[in-house]
Amino acid sequence: MTRIDSMPRSAPPAGQGGRGAIWTRRAVATLLFLVGLGLATGGTALVWYGGSPYYLLTGLAVVASGALIWRRDERGLALYVAVLAATTAWAIWEVGFDAWQLLPRLLAPFVLGFALLLPPVFRIGRHASPARAAAGPAVTGIMAAALFVGGLLHAAGPGAPAEPILRRGMADGVPSPLAQPLARVTHEDWPAFGNDQGGTRFSPLADLTPANVGKLAVAWEAETGPDTPGPATALEATPIMVGDALYLCDGHNRVFALEAETGRERWRHDLSYGVPPSGKPCRGVAHYRVPDASGLCAARIIAASQTPELIALDAATGAPCTDFGKAGRVDLREGLSAYPEGQYYVSSAPQIIRGKAVVGGGIPDGQFWGGPSGVIRAFDARTGELAWAFDAGQPDRAGPPPPGETYTPSSPNSWAPISADEALGLVYLPMGNATPDNFGGQRRPFDEAVSSAVIALDAETGRLRWRFQATHHDIWDYDTPSQPTLLDMPTANGIRPALIQPTKRGEIFVLDRETGQPIKPVTEVSAPQDGTAAGERLAPTQPASLDLPALRGATLRESDMWGATPIDQMVCRILFRRSRYEGHLTPITLDKPVLIDPGSVGGVNWGSASVDIDRGIMVANWMRFPDRVELLTRAEAERRKLKLADGKGPGGDADRPMLNTPYGAFGGLFMSPLGIPCTAPPWGLIAAVDLSSGRLLWSKPLGTARDTGPFGIPSMLPLTVGTPVSGGSVVTRGGLVFVGASMDRTFRALDAATGRELWQARLPGGGNATPMTYRSPVSGRQFVVVAAGGKPPLAISLGTKLVAYALPR
Repeated sequence: MTRIDSMPRSAPPAGQGGRGAIWTRRAVATLLFLVGLGLATGGTALVWYGGSPYYLLTGLAVVASGALIWRRDERGLALYVAVLAATTAWAIWEVGFDAWQLLPRLLAPFVLGFALLLPPVFRIGRHASPARAAAGPAVTGIMAAALFVGGLLHAAGPGAPAEPILRRGMADGVPSPLAQPLARVTHEDWPAFGNDQGGTRFSPLADLTPANVGKLAVAWEAETGPDTPGPATALEATPIMVGDALYLCDGHNRVFALEAETGRERWRHDLSYGVPPSGKPCRGVAHYRVPDASGLCAARIIAASQTPELIALDAATGAPCTDFGKAGRVDLREGLSAYPEGQYYVSSAPQIIRGKAVVGGGIPDGQFWGGPSGVIRAFDARTGELAWAFDAGQPDRAGPPPPGETYTPSSPNSWAPISADEALGLVYLPMGNATPDNFGGQRRPFDEAVSSAVIALDAETGRLRWRFQATHHDIWDYDTPSQPTLLDMPTANGIRPALIQPTKRGEIFVLDRETGQPIKPVTEVSAPQDGTAAGERLAPTQPASLDLPALRGATLRESDMWGATPIDQMVCRILFRRSRYEGHLTPITLDKPVLIDPGSVGGVNWGSASVDIDRGIMVANWMRFPDRVELLTRAEAERRKLKLADGKGPGGDADRPMLNTPYGAFGGLFMSPLGIPCTAPPWGLIAAVDLSSGRLLWSKPLGTARDTGPFGIPSMLPLTVGTPVSGGSVVTRGGLVFVGASMDRTFRALDAATGRELWQARLPGGGNATPMTYRSPVSGRQFVVVAAGGKPPLAISLGTKLVAYALPR
């Protein structure tokens, strides 16, 4: 009798023997099961909200694949191959062959598929299968068929609408030089924030050209400190250059003077006077020369502190100008109602016109009704005395409020850069909203008149000369953020004094700067009206500029949702389906969160536009980045304990308590659970428009993925993705556009005619400021300078250096 334990046993299939092989197979099976369960669970929710069934069906299939592999059934492998093929066909059907769109759909499934090639998993059959030898060619054929089917379905579909929104198509070619320049910019320094009072950001310097810009190298770096960068040290300033010195400010409440040739510091002045920095940015200072004066403070730098105060300093030494205000300081809080810390600030440079320094003020969004006034004031640039005040609630009162009264609380404010026309005697202000932004039921007629508009004030009296509203009854935070650009525009009726106003909505309006009447036609288009919150109202129409492209993305679809993996892309799809979204200008209501596209960062923001005045090319960088905002009842806002901004952070808080109104709000940028955008790239772009024809010359993504990634971890991928942008550009007579602005710590030179990148350099921090350029009076060289300070709300690398580039000697 033969003993059972002595009978010969067949050897286990290759790769299947041993405890390690068993645990490997089970680990892969478990992973498949868990991934499939997550997809199926989320997919069920997505189908419930009316979304794609792909995730539910795929999740069930992956669960089944995991279960079969656990049981050593080789049909699990075949099932997963089928999942990959179906996923490939589905992905291409949805988005075509867009690599960035395909990435979250295909990368993770194929990476997971590699686990199935491990010997303990791949050889799970109990017996050798004759078909396994043909598995490779079969899979190749299946995937090729999936690619073909997906491409065929995508071609048969509607496809993606053009980006940006084109109303007159693309330009046929590069515009020829104009008979006369659009503006008179002849100086070779950089005396104001936008170079000239009209904010063209154009330099007549032509030493740098497409032929030699590739030789640019670092000429000097200036450290502004402190040693450890942080939110309160944000460096977003555009220096001005007058004589042989540069002047700038920083987020740490200081003003600097540097030698234009070497970057060596001449002086610095701390504006805080014992008040800690608030973290609010300072983007520029102003220069003023007192007529017929000499000695101390004949030339002076006028800057706003974070207190805020308006302060005058001697340009040569940095010493306070004691004849200005009180010991060189004017308290900008004077005449305002009492407010909590951080609820009023000045970030933009004063504008100098006819011997006056004109300043507005910023008021944080969504905080409370009854907050500080948005009054706009002009001060004598020599004495600091109030010249006039424009208070929207008291338009006939040019002086300060009488004793016991204040400027009108919660009136529309102007925080963005200001422009001026010395000859016409007008100052142009881009206007913000009357706070809070997401509920307008308590706004007064004068609020409605100038909110989210551009206005022209008489430089001598402060009286309103004209207004043009870019967004009626704005409840989306579409304050006008860009400096108006002043040009002389050729028209069929001759040269007209023009003003170009880019907006967060992406609309670009061209107005007569003397009258405010449109030069390029503007029409009122119907806006969504249904489902307003109690006490709210909506404007029935909104203005659109017919002859110019709209620098905003097309209407979002579920297939536009993004993420690093299928899981968080699925979550973004669920959030999209759970949100109210009817395209541009969707009303904000209580029943569900609302998607606002463009979001509060634009479209075009404070980086504004730059213009090649010789050829009439306008260049602007812009964003495609929605907000997701939830309107809350007052009771719910109190339950969530929404916090009032304390002024100590960099901004961008999600809490919007909207005190003294029936509602609160919560929201911000539409992000995935991994902290990356829920919508597909590109998020930041730069475009050029031919102002004569109104046609788009070129548009391209700006910035690579090198310094960004999930959870803020840099991916190190030098692939152009079009990152979020903050900052502006400069155009030169040499035919170049210089721009930082992106999240990848890179400074670039582009061909103004084509957008082709000609040169780039790595920066020590994010170049999230507008650059400037000048000719040094010492060496005669053309320098290009940019602040490398980063942007805390966008998690861009922080820095404290100013970097100058020039051709080698």
